[in-house]
Amino acid sequence: MSYPQPKPGVLKIARYIQGQSEIEGVENPIKLSSNESSAGPSPAAVTAYQRAGQQLNRYPDGAQTCLRNAIAEVYNLDAERIICGNGSDELLALFLRAYAGVGDQVLLSENGFIMCRIHAIGQGSEVVVAPEQDYLVDVDALLERVSDKTRVVIIANPNNPTGTYLPGGELKRLHAGLPKDVLFIIDGAYAEYVMRDDYEDGLALVDRFENIVVTRTFSKIYGLPSLRIGWAYCPEKVVDAVQRIRTPFNTNGPALAAAAAAVKDTAYTKHVCEQNAHWLGRIASHLSELGLFVVPSVTNFYLIRFPGSHNKTAQGAAAYLQKRGIIPRPVGGEGDNHLRITVGSSSENEAVLQALTEYMQS
Repeated sequence: MSYPQPKPGVLKIARYIQGQSEIEGVENPIKLSSNESSAGPSPAAVTAYQRAGQQLNRYPDGAQTCLRNAIAEVYNLDAERIICGNGSDELLALFLRAYAGVGDQVLLSENGFIMCRIHAIGQGSEVVVAPEQDYLVDVDALLERVSDKTRVVIIANPNNPTGTYLPGGELKRLHAGLPKDVLFIIDGAYAEYVMRDDYEDGLALVDRFENIVVTRTFSKIYGLPSLRIGWAYCPEKVVDAVQRIRTPFNTNGPALAAAAAAVKDTAYTKHVCEQNAHWLGRIASHLSELGLFVVPSVTNFYLIRFPGSHNKTAQGAAAYLQKRGIIPRPVGGEGDNHLRITVGSSSENEAVLQALTEYMQS
């Protein structure tokens, strides 16, 4: 029997599995599997969203003017070089569509946004993965794997699921080692959470070089994942290329309005960031006292390594948490002793600490 066949490699892509959101028999479980903001969006964003709901019979602004101007004002950027998308996920796909194809190589770090790998394979490109060292992006490992076929390099900074970051000096060293015709994409989904002096978000580098792009999202600290809205800052030539393939109404009106209000409410964002940092410190300290290793995180989640001895495993801890109505995110395959947990509200964090204390002491 004859039937349409997908492009080579498409059926080899494993389907993306989102974080678990339900526990059978548990009403309103504590969901800490998807790195969502426990604080939710700014009240100003909610108000803007509700107002925009009165104009659902109109197409959104295809030029995304209001949001681009709001982002440019807050971050002191050139609005003409900002592109908004249906989440940063869509923007990453657009960059790969524009710059990578069959016979090209897309270089990724071991950890990072899984959709980058999926989009690259979907384009027919070969994915090359550089291992990481001590939970950190390894600059040398990446540079060693650059070839004359490399067209795009993508790293997440901070990284996921490790929660670690590449300092500014290392980020610049990585870029300096790349050929000028290779597009270097920095996925900064968790950038707003970082409170470290040596962190470089890459936005200033975009103004200096023609081959750096930074992507950001409103799904994390801004608490708007349901609206699917993100943005990228790019060199002029990259903007020109991507605008030629971007659909004219790829971002919806309520999302544009809510995001513009959210990015302007810098006081709210600062408060969320500070509360997150407070809890990261408390959680790491408490879990360390239990004999667990917590990878130092600058994001709104933390990665725990379980000893594996005395039957204290990540799988066992995940099952124990779920029995208490808490949903964490196991990472890696079977036998991997790491568990990723989102920083939740105060009561949710206390529930996690109590449950893990019981598990480790049982």
